[in-house]
Amino acid sequence: MTGSGTPSGARPDAEYRIEDLAHASGATVRTIRAYQDRGLLPTPERRGRANVYRSTHLARLRQIADLLDRGYTLASIKELLEAWDAGRGLGGVLGLVAEVHGPWTDEEAGRITRAELDLRFGATPDDAAVDEAVALGVLERVPGKDDEFLVPSPQELSVAAELYAAGVPLTAISAHLRELRGQVEHIASRFLEFTTEHVFARYLGHRPPTDADAAEAASMVRRLRPLAQQTVDAELARAMRLFATRHLHHHLGSEEPLTDEDTPRPVILPAGTMRAVQRLVGSDGVEAFVAAATEREVQARTLDSLAASHAKEK
Repeated sequence: MTGSGTPSGARPDAEYRIEDLAHASGATVRTIRAYQDRGLLPTPERRGRANVYRSTHLARLRQIADLLDRGYTLASIKELLEAWDAGRGLGGVLGLVAEVHGPWTDEEAGRITRAELDLRFGATPDDAAVDEAVALGVLERVPGKDDEFLVPSPQELSVAAELYAAGVPLTAISAHLRELRGQVEHIASRFLEFTTEHVFARYLGHRPPTDADAAEAASMVRRLRPLAQQTVDAELARAMRLFATRHLHHHLGSEEPLTDEDTPRPVILPAGTMRAVQRLVGSDGVEAFVAAATEREVQARTLDSLAASHAKEK
């Protein structure tokens, strides 16, 4: 982020009319005036009928643009800039922002050509599947190169290729990824909620946080960053073992050994519910629909229980 001094490439004594400042900063004249009205820019010097801006205004516009890119709202930016103008540093805050925006995985992005992509997925060009992968973020288009893509997660693309090679249609893979993404985002949201409540609230309880508090929070992010993935890895392994065993017994026509407590009891669904399910999936699909809905509810409640137990431990 540009400091409060002279921006790179600008003379300390440079003067700008508002149109020149807009050109130098990349902002529009309308945006600059809006920033002035909000108190985000220092008052320009009045010279005759024109306002004269200096390099400090250009530096401030670049600061605002940088903070907007980092996800700050204009209201938050105003608070930060007022704190800066009052003599409080932003080093700790920007360090915290950089830590949060940094990579949350050791995996490195890769690249793949369209020819390589087609070869990995059946050697038959499928523009619709490519567009879907781009929409999901599995692929990113490279500006100026129609035959090359950035791959944010080569591991995720490899999983898709393996599933396709095993006979799973691309449309089913995309649908599964969308469903999985929603569930994982729920896990991430819950993890952030209880870590914020029990850990980060003490550092971020005032706005803007002091440099020391922000630096301490950044250090805590580094410590806690791997915990979410480690927890999910362990729980996913446990759940896969549990459900894979059940599925195997089911398809082999055998029964799992059950204790008295595990003995299933018949559940009678309301007639209205059964009719609604039949309208959705047809009479032949009711059993599979209810089983899938039940498994999802069990998984969701297991995650909720895990989050609650972690919160108690804190």
